[in-house]
Amino acid sequence: MSISNETLKATLTEKFGAQLTDWQEPYGMLTFTAPKELNLKVLQFLYDEEALKFRFLTDLQAVHYPDNKGAELAVVYHLHNLVDNVRLRFKVFTAIDQPDVFSATALFQSANFMERETYDFYGVNFTGHPNLRRILNVDEMEYFPMRKEFPLEDQTRIDKDDEMFGR
Repeated sequence: MSISNETLKATLTEKFGAQLTDWQEPYGMLTFTAPKELNLKVLQFLYDEEALKFRFLTDLQAVHYPDNKGAELAVVYHLHNLVDNVRLRFKVFTAIDQPDVFSATALFQSANFMERETYDFYGVNFTGHPNLRRILNVDEMEYFPMRKEFPLEDQTRIDKDDEMFGR
């Protein structure tokens, strides 16, 4: 029997109460937000609960929201229940000046490289990760290239005429 989004939401709300917020269903996938201190507890509950069985971490990535002061970085988890073919997404937010989130590598080995990549491009520090270091960029980089901290193009360029580009 497949798990409905309503059943899943009720089960999570029963366990965590009002700590889980921002419930949505974009394209039918249940999505919610949890406090960053609860990320491992939510993951463990979704993994261990026999009725849920979310035992496959499909993806883990970050998103930079520069206008969201105090919660500029979001870590997004995509989980899959392979038995019932149900997916869900949940997010935790952290401040850019303290980008610490607990590592999920103890529960999902697949989180290892995904957390390293997220650290490499966004600077999220996964506390408890066994080998958190850059994976694709050079070690000498002092910035995180996927953050929206830099303009897309140099505004001082004089070799471009805006009229030629429809601006």
